[in-house]
Amino acid sequence: MDPFHYISSAVLDLPTLFEIIQQEKKLDLSDEARINIERSRNYLDKKMSQNDKPIYGINTGFGSLCNVKISRENLTQLQENLVMSHACGTGPLVIKPIIKLMLLLKVQSLSYGHSGVALETVQRLINFYNEDVLPVIYEQGSLGASGDLAPLAHLALPLIGEGEVYYKEEIIPAKDVLKIFKWKPLNLQSKEGLALLNGTQFMSAHGIYAILQSYKLCYLADLISSISIDAFDCNMSPFDELVQNVRPHRGQIKTAERLRNFLKGSEIGQKEKEIVQDPYSFRCIPQVHGATKETLTFVRKTFKTEINSVTDNPNIFIEADRIISGGNFHGQTLALSLDYLAIAMAELGNISERRIYQLVSGQRGLPTFLVENPGLNSGFMIPQYTAASIVSQNKLYANPSSTDSIVSSNGQEDHVSMGANGATKVLKVIDNIFTILAIELFNASQALHYREPSKSSPKLCGVLDSFRAVVPIVYEDQVMSVHIHRAKEFLSSYEIEDEVLFD
Repeated sequence: MDPFHYISSAVLDLPTLFEIIQQEKKLDLSDEARINIERSRNYLDKKMSQNDKPIYGINTGFGSLCNVKISRENLTQLQENLVMSHACGTGPLVIKPIIKLMLLLKVQSLSYGHSGVALETVQRLINFYNEDVLPVIYEQGSLGASGDLAPLAHLALPLIGEGEVYYKEEIIPAKDVLKIFKWKPLNLQSKEGLALLNGTQFMSAHGIYAILQSYKLCYLADLISSISIDAFDCNMSPFDELVQNVRPHRGQIKTAERLRNFLKGSEIGQKEKEIVQDPYSFRCIPQVHGATKETLTFVRKTFKTEINSVTDNPNIFIEADRIISGGNFHGQTLALSLDYLAIAMAELGNISERRIYQLVSGQRGLPTFLVENPGLNSGFMIPQYTAASIVSQNKLYANPSSTDSIVSSNGQEDHVSMGANGATKVLKVIDNIFTILAIELFNASQALHYREPSKSSPKLCGVLDSFRAVVPIVYEDQVMSVHIHRAKEFLSSYEIEDEVLFD
């Protein structure tokens, strides 16, 4: 197994990113990437030496100051001023896995040779990634257009010896960690600051992290709902292949297939049912979960294109002998996708909470609130309240960010995507879905206890054996939050094979 991932023009896809993360691979530049970077920088240096015309962001001011010409001797100062002045992040700190993704994706974008950065600059970003020197970045500050300026400024600060970094579980000044590794602060050349700050890597990294988590949640939602199906003594007929094939949405077909596989061999499922139809939250699992999978497929495709793109400005085209100022930093396509993903994932929570509600309702031979002596014991009454509260919060988070825009930079940047807000918001939805599914699993495990000696399928019994070693059957009232937290930890650490995960 090669311990390195080599940055190149080869398409960077989700399984590759998953492999890099899971195997903790280090980064290196391919020969192709090195040549692209050096050619681009050499072209820019030659262009600057041959003419003195204003080129945006290279020898001019930024934003609405684009018409202010900067003298040649001040070009390094211009770039460093840009990085420092734009480091205006605030709010919660970005988590480390997303910071690492930001570094990786920034290197990928710069490696195509359309950005004009120095090879040394890209190599230093790789050094940060490989040595787990992670710049401290804040969640708030980006409008999702002009690039993710504020968070990417914080990503770039340590390159010049400013800002703070995570190193060995501590937050320390960047200048101190540079001394540890005997790295000199970089003197940014023309355009480099702008190339580092322009880009969609904050939105993209959040999106990739969210997509990876969402695939896991889709699998877990199918798995846990299968346990709930047996717990509520449901009919198996709605999951029949014949039903799906006359409405052949791929997500629906895939969900029903998973449910059938999970429930294969279930004694409870094979019993003849007295009730002809089940509530929609059980009967329509393929249709609802499947719709979320379809959305995830669309979002995955969008982000795959984005992370294999050049998103800074201006762009250098050596063969055409042109430097063009455009708008590839605008995050609208990501903003819409992130909002769509938040809505789709919130729906997994909506339908899960309805199954929780049905399980505690005292129907189909189950005790009210899934406990002995209801009345003396409240049992599973309040976990449903908790799930309902979280579902309601998700409805707020699923409100789109992309429908908003606020003018900035004296009107120069007069339409922005607000995709960065969508990026941080979708992570809140995803964390909430883990909690809701944990509560459903807790309830379904308890409910299946009352179906004994009848058994569920071998697959689901194996999952329940592992789960009950962590979260036991409850016989009398206890502090339920302890069990909910343990159930959530169980789901967070649940391992799924990647070929199954991304199917």
